[in-house]
Amino acid sequence: MAMISEIAGTEWIIDAQGCLPERLSDEALLRGLCQQIVRDLGLTVLGQPQWHCFPPQNGITGLTMLSESHLACHTYPELGLATFNLYCCREREAWPWEARLEESLGAQLVIVRRVVRGAADLYPLPSAHVAQQEAPR
Repeated sequence: MAMISEIAGTEWIIDAQGCLPERLSDEALLRGLCQQIVRDLGLTVLGQPQWHCFPPQNGITGLTMLSESHLACHTYPELGLATFNLYCCREREAWPWEARLEESLGAQLVIVRRVVRGAADLYPLPSAHVAQQEAPR
């Protein structure tokens, strides 16, 4: 099995905690926020973004397919939580998640994880070795 040594993309995984529940139920606000992310990072939207509101707490899921990959948003008003996932196949500057989510959603804590995808030589050998052994055949 050949190992990939080039980076296939970067994924940002964001948890925004302590958000204002009414903002997490505001589809127009969330649509605008995702549009701002796309605009600020110079991403290219494919088709129409998909949005769905869930009763009874009015959590919302949004998904935007991008030529660079995707942007997903999930809100949990009952938990004061919003989660975002942005995957880009080309390198991008970091978006100011902490400041923007505090401003727009009232987030008290924003945790941003950045994961480099694809480049096997960036992972420690034991983890890569274990993952290969556990893969279904």
